[in-house]
Amino acid sequence: MVDAPPRPVRRPGTAFVLAGAAVVPGVFLHLGGLHPEPVTAAIAFGLAVVGAAFMLAWAAEAAQVDISAGLSLALLALVAVLPEYAVDFVFTWKAGKHPVEFAPDALANMTGGNQLLIGAGWSLVVLVGAYRIRQSRRGRELHNVREIPESSEIELARSNSVAIAFLLIATVYGLTLPLHRTLTLIDAALLVTIFVVYIVRVARAPAGDPHLVGPALTIGSMPTVRRRVVVAALFGAAIVTILVCAEPFAQSLVDTGRKFSIDDFVLISLIAPLASEAPELLIAGMFAWRLDANAGLGTLVSSKVNQWTLLVGTLPIVFAISSSGLHGLPIDAIQREELFVTAAQSAFAVAVLANRRISVKEAGILLGVWLVQLVTKLPLFDSIHTEARISIGVLYLVMAAVIVWRQRANFRPLLRDGLVVPVAEL
Repeated sequence: MVDAPPRPVRRPGTAFVLAGAAVVPGVFLHLGGLHPEPVTAAIAFGLAVVGAAFMLAWAAEAAQVDISAGLSLALLALVAVLPEYAVDFVFTWKAGKHPVEFAPDALANMTGGNQLLIGAGWSLVVLVGAYRIRQSRRGRELHNVREIPESSEIELARSNSVAIAFLLIATVYGLTLPLHRTLTLIDAALLVTIFVVYIVRVARAPAGDPHLVGPALTIGSMPTVRRRVVVAALFGAAIVTILVCAEPFAQSLVDTGRKFSIDDFVLISLIAPLASEAPELLIAGMFAWRLDANAGLGTLVSSKVNQWTLLVGTLPIVFAISSSGLHGLPIDAIQREELFVTAAQSAFAVAVLANRRISVKEAGILLGVWLVQLVTKLPLFDSIHTEARISIGVLYLVMAAVIVWRQRANFRPLLRDGLVVPVAEL
């Protein structure tokens, strides 16, 4: 039998060059004081945000070499969504100055990003992993794979009980948000506290042997001093890019909507999350491609925790500083409906993971219902937007209730592992 020819190896620096090339035009446009037409601006600044997000993700992955496994997972989940924080903060800051014009947009990117993370992200990891397992069963050789799982169902490690338990707590509180007229500093205090307690708990996890791939592997393989310098440089460059490009990116989306008579909400809740979440979803998909779906899905679950706690919790703080008042970030009827759908989707997702497993069928349901959500947001369905959102939210809650009843025996051990058992034992 003749050995297959070796696969061509891409130079390690290629990814860094591509990320830099994505960043430069947007930074140049802003620092040069140039103002291209809205669509060109949205593409340039959006690509800059995407490039910066990839830099953040690579740096956070490589940092796993130097910090505990649990803390590195939380850090990766946090920094990977910094672009989304930046875009949300821009709209929230503007809402503090011009509440009538920008308050409806303040939560749009957050709810859209949360729905994308579960609907596309979680399902992507499961479906890609299942596809690769089927390839292995057909006798195809898989490269960069540690071992072939026996089942296409993804089972998360016991240590992920911490993230799932805190996501459950955040989701229970999130289900009350659609009843609010404003997001207040009280909401901020509660949600940020949940996140801080979560970080403190996962930080106690012992250091592990990270499974790095791609650019993160290149960085992680460097000598200690050089590795830390590169990680710091990537963090710095990415953060500067986000600070420079987030505001013009947000404004270009609004201007594009006005130019083509497209509702701001559609662009901000659909397009902006695609830019800010794309790197994280691609990285999770890459883990799944290498049949390390536990790492991919674990990162996305941790990201969901920080978006549903820290991100939502900091918006009232930004609004209070911008408005110089304590009356809270206004929530209009549309945003209450979106918060309801987002919280209901989260409830269904947590119920699915009560046993730390998710099947291809469950992933397909997550993806299918999310795609229906996207379709119902199109202008074609303007007349039934409210009914569609409420119906989809109720569907999520009904499915969640059915799973909770079937898996009721799993919630007590899940909460015990997530909140009580020492992390080192997990």
